[in-house]
Amino acid sequence: MASISVLARTLIFNHSTKRFFSPFKPLSSPFLLQCATKTTCALQQSRRNVIEILEERGLVESITSDALRAACSSPVKVYCGFDPTAESLHLGNLLGIIVLSWFHRCGHSSVALIGGATARVGDPSGKSLERPELDAESLEKNTVGISNTIERILGRGRNPNSVGSDLSVVILNNYDWWKEFSLLDFLKRVGRFARVGSMISKESVRKRLESEEGISFTEFTYQLLQGYDFLHLFQNEGINVQIGGSDQWGNITAGTELIRKILHVKDAYGLTFPLLLKSDGTKFGKSEDGAIWLSPKFLSPYKFYQYFFSITDDDVIRFLRVLTFLDIEEIVALEGEMTKPGYVPNTAQRRLAEEVTRFVHGEEGLAEALQATEALRPGSGTKLDWKSIEGIAEDVPSCSLAYEEVLNLSLVDLSVSSGLFESKSAARRLLKQGGLYLNNSRVDSEGKRIEAADIVDGKVLLLSAGKKNKVLVRIA
Repeated sequence: MASISVLARTLIFNHSTKRFFSPFKPLSSPFLLQCATKTTCALQQSRRNVIEILEERGLVESITSDALRAACSSPVKVYCGFDPTAESLHLGNLLGIIVLSWFHRCGHSSVALIGGATARVGDPSGKSLERPELDAESLEKNTVGISNTIERILGRGRNPNSVGSDLSVVILNNYDWWKEFSLLDFLKRVGRFARVGSMISKESVRKRLESEEGISFTEFTYQLLQGYDFLHLFQNEGINVQIGGSDQWGNITAGTELIRKILHVKDAYGLTFPLLLKSDGTKFGKSEDGAIWLSPKFLSPYKFYQYFFSITDDDVIRFLRVLTFLDIEEIVALEGEMTKPGYVPNTAQRRLAEEVTRFVHGEEGLAEALQATEALRPGSGTKLDWKSIEGIAEDVPSCSLAYEEVLNLSLVDLSVSSGLFESKSAARRLLKQGGLYLNNSRVDSEGKRIEAADIVDGKVLLLSAGKKNKVLVRIA
């Protein structure tokens, strides 16, 4: 019954909002007993080394020492930093969350560090220009937004049957210790141990020095701020592993060097994972409309799902390894199916989209995405509602018409006035061919007129010419 109490007391503490929350809904006793049995079985099994898992899935670029492998045979505490430069994390940040989750699933403690202080400086890594300065109000809003996203994903993404599931996921903010730091404190406690030659040799600094823009002293010191973060967390939180993207290598090693010089210990480690790139070498995580956000406030689960559903065959298997928690054997089997006759196109993409959407947006978000995908397919027979339409509203041409203008108007006339067709003859021709849809229902009668019942939730009409061309008619 000890395992039951482990599940019952699982809490996540967010130091930014100063509150605990539970990632689990109230559970019935039979379910708790089932979870307890599974947890007991997991405890009896030998834990696989997390570094081996990450390497197998292509999630390791570099490690600071091979001793990290041996260290991970026992529980470690690992952290990843997220600077609040926007109100939501984006797809580029997802790898950090996934690696944190892998550590947690293997029985280690994971910590998300919000860079409330470092965001005031700006990380030069991978940047050709200095980041614009953020005001205090924007930083606070961004911090809350990012904290909520991490809570939502890591809280839901934890495996209640894994070893170490009683360990807390903690969110910290480095502004909590930097706000009391004076310049003299910084120079005395950090600056005296830094060597300018070593700092200049860091790739992020070297590239900026070679550019026309150069680098400011503020950005130059960023690596020392992040380095001290690691030192502070090592001393005060017992955290001995820092992870980050490959562009963070210089900042991570600045931390391990500070710990070695100041504390004279060598058991602080760093691990970097590759940046997300497509097979053609372009950056993964950008769409024509911009970043792929992890918050549903900025990108609907439907659009998020569709982004992954559109991944090419060349990339889909690699992204299944990197971005999901599916067994490698299952991914290999799916890869084999792709080369066989009878393979249904986009089966692998559908699995990728489902798994990543479930991890980021939960079962409810996935259900919303699937419902919208099905509902917005012409001829699907699924009844539309405003919530489903809203998910694609920004991606579909639209017009606004008064209720009086639309009611009793012929569908052919509306198709032209809304811009779906250039002429009534073109609309009639497609209608006769069975390709004109109103709210995803095929229209066969040329005399069809708009009725009040056709207006979805009294707000909108969806016209479709074939499967791809759509127009939203908003009722003003």
